[in-house]
Amino acid sequence: MKTRNYTPEIKERVVRMLIEAANDYSSNWSSIQTIAPKIGCTPETLRSCHKKHIERTIPVSMQAQSDKERIKELEHENRELKQADEIICKAAAFFAQAEIDRPSK
Repeated sequence: MKTRNYTPEIKERVVRMLIEAANDYSSNWSSIQTIAPKIGCTPETLRSCHKKHIERTIPVSMQAQSDKERIKELEHENRELKQADEIICKAAAFFAQAEIDRPSK
């Protein structure tokens, strides 16, 4: 199988085309699969070009910062869920005890 090397200008143009067409498709992968044959490359080639473009344009520090924010949100949600679980367990125990203490008919 022959590999084809694309110039940086062509890669940039194709990625720009992919970004512009993103709203026309239901997912990023469907847009890649549609556009790749039009330009004469495989979908995987276009996907890797797009991925490299994103890595170049979005600095790692911003990705790490957004990851830290996401972790903070998840930890907060986890605390809330643990509190809700604790309340539910206490309520279940309270009503179970009330059922035991109730005189039978």
